[in-house]
Amino acid sequence: MSRFFSEKYAALTPYVPGEQPRDMQYLKLNTNESPYSPLPEVVEAAREEAARAHLYSDPTALALRQALAERYGVTPDMVIAVNGSDEALNFAFMAFCDREHPAIFADITYGFYPVFANVNNIPYEEIPLRDDFTLDPEDYVRRPGKTVFIANPNAPTGLLLPLADVERIAASDPSRVVVIDEAYIDFGGESAIRLIPEYPNLLVTRTFSKSRSLAGARLGFAVGQPALIADLETLRNSTNPYNVNRMTLAMGAASLAHDDVNMQNCMTVAGVRDQAAEELRALGFAVTDSKTNFLFARHPAVDGETLYKKLRERGILVRHFSLPRIAAYNRITVGTAEQMKTFTAAVREILEDPS
Repeated sequence: MSRFFSEKYAALTPYVPGEQPRDMQYLKLNTNESPYSPLPEVVEAAREEAARAHLYSDPTALALRQALAERYGVTPDMVIAVNGSDEALNFAFMAFCDREHPAIFADITYGFYPVFANVNNIPYEEIPLRDDFTLDPEDYVRRPGKTVFIANPNAPTGLLLPLADVERIAASDPSRVVVIDEAYIDFGGESAIRLIPEYPNLLVTRTFSKSRSLAGARLGFAVGQPALIADLETLRNSTNPYNVNRMTLAMGAASLAHDDVNMQNCMTVAGVRDQAAEELRALGFAVTDSKTNFLFARHPAVDGETLYKKLRERGILVRHFSLPRIAAYNRITVGTAEQMKTFTAAVREILEDPS
């Protein structure tokens, strides 16, 4: 770092995205992207808006917010459009956490949560998951006054917290905000958005990256009662009022117009996921019951880092984490059925000769 870098950030450890190497052509199963390209109508919407790129985008994102409101049965003032759901999460840390309301989240979860807390100088507590990586709702009920962040389904474990438990946590302390990060909910879970009319302290964040094939477009949204959304809008308008570019706004609206295709793609991915999980189990892997577009697996004969490296040598990328509790595991994005056959064939080859 330079000598000019502020001391308040000197100890900050940034989030580390999944690797994007360019030394060769890889089968990328490491960043939880969709294996499907955006729909032609979505690409055309971006192309049309690109001709007007000399004009600012709509700072209210009204057309997209109206489409989202219709899709999820809420009103437009209950929706904020953001530059990827990470922006909504950062705004939530900024808006709803402080010394009196520290953040709490799991010890094994989305790695950006501690980064958001640290960059905003917010105290936080990491709550250990159970030994089987499930989340105990009672841990969050017993901590009144603390702002809750829960990825549901969780990453990287892939496990889903039942909606009844989400509601129990939200109902347990109406004086604090509960943020449910639903980046992967379309692959096998029930959204907490339907609980929002009853719980003014509940905020749900979502992304177009996974289930709508728009990871590169950087589009997300959050849903909550109007007062919560107004808080986030205050921060958005105080930092970057044109936070979503006009091409991305158009892509989002066009994608929602064909959301039945997106949801069918999610069902296809879920089917491929379950088949790949069974094949891995047949090879001796322990695999969590993922409800996401990735698998979380370990093998007793090959440690996680070794498997990651041997797959990389064969042109296949998966995600390995060095945290002690999960170092034996790898996170494997679910690709097409053909891509997963290539992956399992490589794994079988490695297991036959692990040296």
